[in-house]
Amino acid sequence: MTTRPTVLITGASTGIGAVYAKRFAQRGHDLVLVARDHSRLATLAAKLRGEHNVAVEVLQADLTQLSDLHTVEARLRDDARIGILVNNAGAAQSGAFIEQSTDSVAQLVALNTTALVRLASAIAPRLVKAGEGAIINIGSVVGLAPEFGMTVYGATKAFVLFLSQGLSLELSPQGVYVQAVLPAATRTEIWDRAGVDINTLSEIMEVDDLVDAALVGFDRREPVTIPPLHEGERWDALQTARQGLLSQIRQSAVAQRYLTQG
Repeated sequence: MTTRPTVLITGASTGIGAVYAKRFAQRGHDLVLVARDHSRLATLAAKLRGEHNVAVEVLQADLTQLSDLHTVEARLRDDARIGILVNNAGAAQSGAFIEQSTDSVAQLVALNTTALVRLASAIAPRLVKAGEGAIINIGSVVGLAPEFGMTVYGATKAFVLFLSQGLSLELSPQGVYVQAVLPAATRTEIWDRAGVDINTLSEIMEVDDLVDAALVGFDRREPVTIPPLHEGERWDALQTARQGLLSQIRQSAVAQRYLTQG
C-alpha cells in the first residue's frame, strides 16, 4: 500500500485553505495546517482527525514575519513526509493605488509573493530529489486583468501565475507537478479583511465549488486551472498568441517601427 504524502496548507484556518484541508483529509492525507489563528486551526484539526482518522498538525505562523516564515521553510525542507504544498495564504486590499499606504502595499507583496516563493523554494529541491510531489499555488484571474483596478493585488497574482508556469517547465520533467489555480471572486473572508462588502458583488463562487473544481484540475495535472473559465479554448488561444508574439521578438535588431525616418 502506497503511503499518501502529507499536505502542508498555508492560510488553512478558513476559506479556500480550510476546504483544501477537508478535501485532502477525505482523501486520506495527513496534514500540516499553517495560519495565524491558532484557535481556528485547532478546531479544524480536531474535526478532521475525528472525521477522517488522519494526523493533523497545527503550525501557527504569520508569513509576513521572517522568523515564522523561516520555521515553515525549515519544516518543508526537512520533513520528508510532506509531498504536497498548497501555497494559499494571501490577502487583498481595497482602494486605488495612491490611497494605499506604502507599508500596506509592502505587506501585501510580502505575503502574496515573497512568502509564496520562499516556501516553494524551500520544498522544491527535496521534491526534485525524490522525483515526485506537487506545489499548488493559488493565484487569481485578477492577475490577468489590470482593468479590474486592483493594481498591486493583481500584480502579485500575475507573479504567482508566471512563477507557477516557469516552475512547471523546470520541475515537471523531474517528476514534480506545479499547478496554478486562478479563482475569480470567491466567498471567503478575504473580502471583509480588504474592506469590501461581499454583498456588492454581482457574482461570486462558493468556496467548496472552487476547491472541488481545482482538484479536478489537480487530478488531471493541469499546469493552470481556471475554475470560472467556461471555454477552456480561450486559455489555449491566449497561450498560442503569446508564443506567436515571442517568435517575433528578435534581440539583435530594433523593430522597423522604431527606426527614425530620414
